[in-house]
Amino acid sequence: MAKTKIADDFHENESGVTGQYRHWFLDYASYVILERAVPAVEDGLKPVQRRILHAMKEMDDGRFNKVANIIGQSMQYHPHGDASIGEALVNMGQKDLLIETQGNWGDVRTGDDAAAARYIEARLSKFALEVAFNAKTTEWQLSYDGRKNEPVTLPMKFPLLLAQGADGIAVGLATKILPHNFCELCDAAMKYLKNKKFDLVPDFLQAGMVDATNYNDGKRGGKVRVRAHIEELDKKTLLIKDVPYGVTTSGLIDSILKANDQGKIKVRKVTDNTAANVEIQVDLAPGISPDITIDALYAFTDCEVSISPNACVIVDKKPQFLGVRELLQLSVDHTKELLKRELEIKLAELQEKWHYTSLEKIFFEEKIYKELEKKHETWEKVLMAIGKAFEPYRKQLKRDITREDIVKLTEKPVRRIYKLDIDELNAQIKGLEAEMKQVRHDLNNLVDFTVAYYENLLKKYGKGRERKTEIKLFEAIQAQQVAIANAKLYVNRAEGFIGTGLKKDEFVTDCSDLDDIIAFTKGGKMKVVKVADKTFIGKDILYVAVFRKNDERTTYNMIYVDGKSGVSYAKRFNVTGVTRDKEYDLAKDDPKSKVHYFSANPNGEAEVVRVVLSPSSTARHKEFDFYFEELEIKNRSSLGNQVTKYPIRTVKFKEAGKATLSGRKIWFDPQFGRLNEDGKGEYISTFEGDERLLVIYNDGNYEITDTELAQRFDAEKVLEMRKFDPERIITAIYLDNEKLQYNVKRFKIETTTLRNKFSFIKEGDGNKLELVTLAPEPIVLIKSGRGAQAKTQKIKIAGFVEVMGWRAVGSKLFDFSKSVEFEWAHKEEAKEKPPQQELF
Repeated sequence: MAKTKIADDFHENESGVTGQYRHWFLDYASYVILERAVPAVEDGLKPVQRRILHAMKEMDDGRFNKVANIIGQSMQYHPHGDASIGEALVNMGQKDLLIETQGNWGDVRTGDDAAAARYIEARLSKFALEVAFNAKTTEWQLSYDGRKNEPVTLPMKFPLLLAQGADGIAVGLATKILPHNFCELCDAAMKYLKNKKFDLVPDFLQAGMVDATNYNDGKRGGKVRVRAHIEELDKKTLLIKDVPYGVTTSGLIDSILKANDQGKIKVRKVTDNTAANVEIQVDLAPGISPDITIDALYAFTDCEVSISPNACVIVDKKPQFLGVRELLQLSVDHTKELLKRELEIKLAELQEKWHYTSLEKIFFEEKIYKELEKKHETWEKVLMAIGKAFEPYRKQLKRDITREDIVKLTEKPVRRIYKLDIDELNAQIKGLEAEMKQVRHDLNNLVDFTVAYYENLLKKYGKGRERKTEIKLFEAIQAQQVAIANAKLYVNRAEGFIGTGLKKDEFVTDCSDLDDIIAFTKGGKMKVVKVADKTFIGKDILYVAVFRKNDERTTYNMIYVDGKSGVSYAKRFNVTGVTRDKEYDLAKDDPKSKVHYFSANPNGEAEVVRVVLSPSSTARHKEFDFYFEELEIKNRSSLGNQVTKYPIRTVKFKEAGKATLSGRKIWFDPQFGRLNEDGKGEYISTFEGDERLLVIYNDGNYEITDTELAQRFDAEKVLEMRKFDPERIITAIYLDNEKLQYNVKRFKIETTTLRNKFSFIKEGDGNKLELVTLAPEPIVLIKSGRGAQAKTQKIKIAGFVEVMGWRAVGSKLFDFSKSVEFEWAHKEEAKEKPPQQELF
């Protein structure tokens, strides 16, 4: 039969291959999409998962079952063998929602596999039994071999698809739905029912951090960035405290070692200390900055991964791409409909029970049962006599009396009837009427009933399911800025080549293989190229360096001759952005144009040069000084200012100049805990040269540091961040827990070590910084006592305490009391404001 059909399909098309592709491949693709890879929107399950849960429900007796037995039971419904069933079962068990596990089920964080199926056990969780099963509302179908009934979909009364997530690769499409937080899903469901706005952000069992700025509601085209928490144990050691979603500890360590081998980071050793909690220890190479290494770990290893969601589900037996909000709405609507059907079924059952109880009451109360004692010719006539006896009471009932009702009554054993029995039947009827009233109320207020249902789920099962993944905005990390210099750059000036392979030529600088290189030639050409083994720039190279995009401080000073007119010009310019590998003309495009003098100045320095003219020129003065500081910094393509119309013999450096640019304006962005020059966050100050930064923390430490932008600060701990002035006096009030008193001290900072924290309060358990200020004349208000006993004192600290060393304990200010409060009463020293032009 099958062969005949195949032959018919083969011959009905001009080409047999075309026919096979058209029918067989599309059938296969449809089967994989609908029956294997993509979950159904109704219950959020793939067929194999649904069959496993159904098999577990059939086996459920409250005790754990061997996974091997569960797999065997599931094979009655699933035609694809024990391996796929076992894998799907372990996957569901590791998500700790529908299945309770016992034994070694592996670890998604480390990638460890579960033990063999014969050693581990499982059972349905109480949550699963409550939300996923109800035979009365389940639609059934025959299993693959026709021997058993299995559910088309489970009557799932929870957005399981969003809670567990899903991955699947089908033919021609794939699905990737990220897991979300249990409690947040319940809250979102209630908000949707109340017509309130809600947002959903992925949450992972592995914890970590997530930036869902571009989540795009989980649709195609969106992405989330997931990071591990990295802590700085000390200046030589980092600790990775968790792993991103989809990454294992072994995979993460491999990515770190690979980045180290490629020279992108420098670490001495990586140790996996993972036990109950993830901990990977990274020991840094000597002299390597921990802050830059943290950024490099995010940039070059699996400490940060980008995940692209692609929410595809089966709706009406067709794959559809939906957003997570729409998925939640469909689930909530489906849950509401299931609850409605359950209420309707319950109401019908209550009505049936009320009907029979009422019949039973009348049967005994009105002594209709005595018809059984009378002599009737046949049993049918007995039933007819009883039915006739009920005639006067039919109006008390809500439906007609059937033959089955009467038969059921006659089957009830007849004994002596007491008034107590009648009272009990009356009580049952009242109870049933109260229940029916409540069910009708719930049906009439279905939205409120559904909200209460989700509230109950949250109350019963929400404990311990709080969000594990921290929602955070991630700063952009430029890979070139954090890559370790793993290559050496050389130049052959005469031949015009640069590269890392020219080891016999002149060494220029250390660089990374991610860097761009900028080069200038004597012919007035400029080019920016990627680091490579050997690259041709142009003959007679004057200057080579690592190029920093958007660098507005490095200023190039140049004097060149226009080959066409013979006039020499001088100009100053920045190079902020270029097209890689494109050649730019800085002098006029003429073969005779050439550069007489060139310099690169990191802070816009403007030197003085000595210009020597050709001896044969007719100029009165054959030598003169030229001051670059008299030139404005213009565009690189500008002509420049005329230096002389006479031929120049040479231009010599004479005297270094001062920086013509203002200092670096530094801001602190508390959102990311980073310094920046982009005007983000709080303005600190303008820094010249090697001026330092003072940071005071709420744990009683201070730190002097430079203004390197790669540094990280714990914004929650930072109290003050100012330009460091060694003459500035700091005033601090802290609790001395040992002596149960508050001390005050005024001190100047005498340490000079950079990036080291120093404690300026007395060391000891329970010691705590209360207040700190940099005001020159601090005044403190001390509030003590409560109610009628409340007192307030005002003390001028400068007249009370002398300036002392930063290590000093300080002087006693007040006895400890839980009711004591301190606050500064002086006018705080105003922080520096950015220049007016920075505000617009």
